[in-house]
Amino acid sequence: MSEQTRQSFTDKAASDVKPDQQKTTTEQAKDTMKGKADSAASTLQPDSQKSTSQKAGDTLAESTDKVKETVGLGNK
Repeated sequence: MSEQTRQSFTDKAASDVKPDQQKTTTEQAKDTMKGKADSAASTLQPDSQKSTSQKAGDTLAESTDKVKETVGLGNK
């Protein structure tokens, strides 16, 4: 699986910067779909095929999700 199928770090950051309250329903749905697709691609792509930056980004995303669950914010 190629990193071309993954969501870029800038797309993730842009999505996270704008609060959900300011997003349209379409934007929220699009962010959710992209996030789920990227998460699935992250899981399916072997670490041996990931770049160092992609490994770091995946680790950070997993840690962030765990923190959100711990404080009751759930997955975005």
